[in-house]
Amino acid sequence: MSDEIRMAGEDSEQSSAQNVSQSSVHNSSRRRGLRKGLYLIPSLFTAANIGAGFYSLMASLRAFQLLGDGGQEAIARAGVLFDNAALAIGLAFVFDSLDGRIARFTKTTTEIGVQFDSIADVVTFGIAPAVLAFAWGYGSALADGSEAYNLGWFLSFMYVICGAFRLARFNVQATRPRVLAEGTAKVDKEHFVGLPIPMGAAAIAAIVHFAPTPLVAHVEQKEIYSGLVMFLVAAVSILMVSTLRYKSFKSVGINRRSTHVAILTVALIGMFIWLYSQYVLLALVAIYILHGLTARLFSFIFAPLRRGAPAAK
Repeated sequence: MSDEIRMAGEDSEQSSAQNVSQSSVHNSSRRRGLRKGLYLIPSLFTAANIGAGFYSLMASLRAFQLLGDGGQEAIARAGVLFDNAALAIGLAFVFDSLDGRIARFTKTTTEIGVQFDSIADVVTFGIAPAVLAFAWGYGSALADGSEAYNLGWFLSFMYVICGAFRLARFNVQATRPRVLAEGTAKVDKEHFVGLPIPMGAAAIAAIVHFAPTPLVAHVEQKEIYSGLVMFLVAAVSILMVSTLRYKSFKSVGINRRSTHVAILTVALIGMFIWLYSQYVLLALVAIYILHGLTARLFSFIFAPLRRGAPAAK
């Protein structure tokens, strides 16, 4: 009788151990599944970035096709499509800002995620705004085959090349944050070297959103406006491959105090964008682009004064 009781107790202990082991394995596999799901979230935002860029491309091409039909109705419909294309780039800008922050916050940054994000940026912030500037601006306003038209085509291509080079340089500097060659600017986490390609795309998108009517509708001033848009595309391309420093804002919202300030600031800016998007977006992009130029100008002015100042005793 005692042997039977002892054997029953041993069976009960083995059964309990097996249940605990199975429960532990189940919880471990569930945690691994949850971890894999976290790795997927930043990629979903990057995919949304590509989707918005692809929509912008298709809207720009459709609008350019409508301009070939002629007539005020076609121009009006094209203007709506150009505005939607510009807004899609702005939406992609939001997705691009979130995917990196989410990856850092959840500690799910991967090498493939970094490369995926770079490829997405080439499409959304390189090709899409170049096509938008061409279709909305000089590509439709200037005579096909003219020297000005060919120059505009080349400038759009140059924008894509400079944007791709800007991304490649950023990836190299991010993985090897040191001086790579003589004269290469030192990299820090607080600043970007060169205008970020999303801000270059935002500059083009903000102008189109401010005045979505294609330049071909301005019969008398279309050559002048086309020249100004080509100058903008060329200037943004040069700024992207320059060594000017631009604030990265990556450290904003890291600690609790700055998080509250960042949320309040974003909410306030979002409200103004919702009410006055055409003016606020253009002003924000202009301020960001000019702050890098202003900082470099001040460094040229005050650097000789600092070098000539007597050393403190």
